[in-house]
Amino acid sequence: MNKVVANADAAIHDIPDSATIMLGGFGLCGIPENCIAALVRKGIKDLTCISNNAGVDDFGLGLLLKTRQIRKMMSSYVGENAEFERQLLSGELEVDLIPQGTLATRIQMAGMGIPAFFTPAGYGTEIANGKEVREFNGKMYLMEQALPADFAIVKAWKGDHSGNLVFRKTTRNFSTSMAKAGTITIAEVEHLVAPGELDPDHIHVAGIYVHRIFEGKEYEKRIERRTVQIS
Repeated sequence: MNKVVANADAAIHDIPDSATIMLGGFGLCGIPENCIAALVRKGIKDLTCISNNAGVDDFGLGLLLKTRQIRKMMSSYVGENAEFERQLLSGELEVDLIPQGTLATRIQMAGMGIPAFFTPAGYGTEIANGKEVREFNGKMYLMEQALPADFAIVKAWKGDHSGNLVFRKTTRNFSTSMAKAGTITIAEVEHLVAPGELDPDHIHVAGIYVHRIFEGKEYEKRIERRTVQIS
């Protein structure tokens, strides 16, 4: 099966309006920059986006918010995006804020085929509204459902023609689970290498999970908030 496509536009060509999309990365680290730009160009709308963050005003998912292509955000951290805040407060954007560990585990469970799990996170808060609660060993837990997506889009450091992926450092936090939780998984990589070049012991996501792969270009790799300490 030939999984290599020419570019981001070819990779996302069949994503329709109203699709549910997972986008990997942690903050602005390891986000699929090329595919986000392609989604903006394609102009699809009413998207449900599952991501650790909502980008910033002029980068990452902030670009899709700016063009009003996102109908609903499911995230754990959204504090750096003024346009996100404006759309939320004006009622233009539906938002599901999810504790970060719960978000990561819901995605992981979807990739493992486990429909639900119990967690203490959120018990006694608004997050618990409408959810099943059970007691285990004297402690209360919420039932959370697995979180799959129509498409999962991730960015890796290296990948081969079979779709095997290698990530670097923090970029693994959500992307490795998301790659297994999408019905269709798209990977953009900094370096696309020939089959056999990746050490099997260093592969983080096996190619069986990846449906399309391409080598990206012109990555900015922005820092969300730079802090300088003077000693």
